[in-house]
Amino acid sequence: MIETKEQQEKIILVAVNTGFEADAIDSLDELEELVETAGGEVVGRVIQNIDHVNNALYIGSGKVEELKDLIWETEADGIVCDDELSPNQFKNLEDELKVKVMDRTLLILDIFAGRAKSAEGKIQVELAQLRYRSTRLIGMQNLTRQGGGIGTRGPGEKKLEVDRRVIRDRISQLRKEVGDMEAHRDITRAKRQENPVPVVAIVGYTNAGKSTLLNTLTDADVLEEDKLFATLDPTTRNYKLPSGNEVLLTDTVGFIRKLPHHLIDAFKSTLEEAKYSDIIIHVVDASNISMDKNIKAVYETLKKLEVTDKTIITVFNKMDLVEGEVILRDENADYTVHTAIKKKEGLDLIEDALEKALKEMRVYIEKVIPYSDGGEVNKIRKYGQLISEDYQEDGILVKAYVPKFMA
Repeated sequence: MIETKEQQEKIILVAVNTGFEADAIDSLDELEELVETAGGEVVGRVIQNIDHVNNALYIGSGKVEELKDLIWETEADGIVCDDELSPNQFKNLEDELKVKVMDRTLLILDIFAGRAKSAEGKIQVELAQLRYRSTRLIGMQNLTRQGGGIGTRGPGEKKLEVDRRVIRDRISQLRKEVGDMEAHRDITRAKRQENPVPVVAIVGYTNAGKSTLLNTLTDADVLEEDKLFATLDPTTRNYKLPSGNEVLLTDTVGFIRKLPHHLIDAFKSTLEEAKYSDIIIHVVDASNISMDKNIKAVYETLKKLEVTDKTIITVFNKMDLVEGEVILRDENADYTVHTAIKKKEGLDLIEDALEKALKEMRVYIEKVIPYSDGGEVNKIRKYGQLISEDYQEDGILVKAYVPKFMA
């Protein structure tokens, strides 16, 4: 028996630093994780410290020569640039280097193409890829021939040599399909409002522990993996708190710095689960040295999605991995808790914060409900918090906290 193992592509990371070099290194660390998630192996890095990006080559001509030598030494199959390249930069770099050229956006799109499982997820990925590629047909020579490996998954595998008219027609068709799905989602949301179980959206930087939280609380069986974008398609589960209150927990795709606008546009309908939620649980990896930058990236993405005026519970996760003294703060949070979700530590703190947040969304009532409207008491039990009920001659005296619309 001969075992055949797929060869890992060797990749060199390239970045332009126009500010602090530490930020560029940090960004390349994340880019390396993305390459590994896509199945590649990073064999080198090149950072150029310059005032501005080179319009023709992304990096300077002298750095290109240095990069050529590194490609020869490491036998690299391609490079990934840390920023989005223009068609011109793609073409010029490929002409100079004679290897596959990719950028951060193409890499993320490729990972999404490999991980989308639902019909909607696949459509959204294809739409994002086509929008991206339609403006880069001239520059991206590696996409004009049949091939394989990182950066070629998705619709491009079937037919890479396509003209703009074909892409435009396909985009139009996909937009219609996404529109139909959005209409279905709107109907689902309308039904939720008729049957108002509070919706809690779990958001956070990719690989912070969102899926682990959903699985731990609800046995949702969502894929957990120590890779970026381990899960792409949202999952919603019902969860009953110790008090008996019920909420709908919804997992969302992980956020990331420099999240391509193509993805934000294409995944807007999925990411909008946060927009239509009542409460947001923001999961943060407290052991990540880039924690503060990741928190900032999450709020910037939420702002782009127009997610405002939500009660936010920030969960500082992976506390068991935190070394030394770390300042944990989130100025946007209404509640903060410290947890180690995989070890099931601090889950009660999350539940307490949810209970407090739900209570703040409700108003206190004290009224007599006629026996003929006895079903109202069951509604209070289901959607509110029944403190006491006293059966009197003219009806049931209830004291409870209920959603404002039921007051």
